[in-house]
Amino acid sequence: MKASLQLKMGQHLTMTPQLQQAIRLLQLSSLELQQEIQQALESNPLLELEDEFSQEKPPKKDDIQGDTDFSDNSQVSVEKDTSSVDTAESLTKESMPDELPMDTTWDEVFTAAPNSGSASGGSFDDMPFQGETTEGLYEHLEWQKNLTPFSETDRAIATAIIDAIDERGYLTQSTQDILEAMGNSDVELDEVEAVLKRVQHFDPVGIAARDLRECLLIQLAQYAADVPHLNNARMLIDEYLDLIAGRDFRLLMRKTRLKEDELRDAIALIQSLNPRPGLIVAHNEDEYVIPDVTVLKKNGRWMVELNPDCMPKISVNQQYAAMARSSKSQVDSQFIRGNLQEAKWFIKSLESRNDTLLKVANCIVQYQQGFFEFGEEAMKPMVLNDIAEAVEMHESTISRVTTQKYMHTPKGLFELKYFFSSHVSTDDGGECSSTAIRAFIKKLVAAENQKKPLSDSKMAQLLAEQGINVARRTIAKYREAMLIPPSNQRKSL
Repeated sequence: MKASLQLKMGQHLTMTPQLQQAIRLLQLSSLELQQEIQQALESNPLLELEDEFSQEKPPKKDDIQGDTDFSDNSQVSVEKDTSSVDTAESLTKESMPDELPMDTTWDEVFTAAPNSGSASGGSFDDMPFQGETTEGLYEHLEWQKNLTPFSETDRAIATAIIDAIDERGYLTQSTQDILEAMGNSDVELDEVEAVLKRVQHFDPVGIAARDLRECLLIQLAQYAADVPHLNNARMLIDEYLDLIAGRDFRLLMRKTRLKEDELRDAIALIQSLNPRPGLIVAHNEDEYVIPDVTVLKKNGRWMVELNPDCMPKISVNQQYAAMARSSKSQVDSQFIRGNLQEAKWFIKSLESRNDTLLKVANCIVQYQQGFFEFGEEAMKPMVLNDIAEAVEMHESTISRVTTQKYMHTPKGLFELKYFFSSHVSTDDGGECSSTAIRAFIKKLVAAENQKKPLSDSKMAQLLAEQGINVARRTIAKYREAMLIPPSNQRKSL
């Protein structure tokens, strides 16, 4: 093969580390951003956390921009329209020079909400410790096993049984499989059954059952004999559990010869039982959400403000910055200059993130004022492109800034993604959002006659009467997404 040189023309995007940092910060949630800021504070000695009790007035943003001498040569080269241009539009207008002037004053301060009179809600040292552990189902059962007077053989059997219990509290293996897995020829199947009965008396009630029927019967066995309707409930579970699940009450009354009120009371007792007892003590990590923006109505207008408590107030350390001029060591001077550049870009990236977030949140509130006034039924159909055109940004930028960002409103806490939905055409030529349709479905189900619940076809007909033409299968899809059971399962006596 002969070696040769070829010339090719093409387009490509060159992204500086600063631009990459701005894009990455834009898509972080509040908690992730706090961790990122804490990491930057620990790795960069030129960044410091502002004291909320400091009496010094932070410099204005205009003064900050005026104090810095930027080069006209941008380090960001973009040859075609991409989402990255929108993300750091403010960053590409000014770039950090390779050599910083010695008379630069490093008094730049970044605040999460310059329009707010309060500072950060506290430093990272004030944050509560999140490392506590809570007991899970396995530990809870092991603790009870250790308190139970078992023989050595029975204790080994109990351990094997507990190992075979899933998070719902059900036994996932048969007693024969447990016996074979133990590999002890001296243990009989009757012994495994006997130990299982003892484990089934552990807390929570109904644990170690092999199926739903056994789980419910174990729970009923804990009731006193004089509990009303206990015998009827036990009979229904033991013999007619499938009919109860199908809510075929007429057939149940005919087979059991129970009156309607007797059947209703027995089913009410069954419904008070827990079909998944293991989840009572299952260990789940708590997820904390910090709102990024707050929406309040002031003087008849909906106002959007950044949450000042979701981000610390950081600035450049003046003492270290001054060492860039006084240091006699070239190595030390280069180290300080490099960290000054990183600190400057980090603060500007945070400013860019918050400016974009506030701009997008304001546009969403302006677009969805009907929701804030009247609720979900007034939600307008809105897609990413609607907001992208309004704020003159790329759709991918809007996607980043609305993912894992939350808005605190008088109607609750919502992710910004919540306000985006598809549309359905109406008879008058307008559009209705899928969120509004879901709200109509919930309203219809809440007001229906429980003895004759509305079918999907009937709900589609009722919506059509309001000018909203939705197919029955679409109603079924929305209903299932909201975890609303079908009409036959919503029926009650």
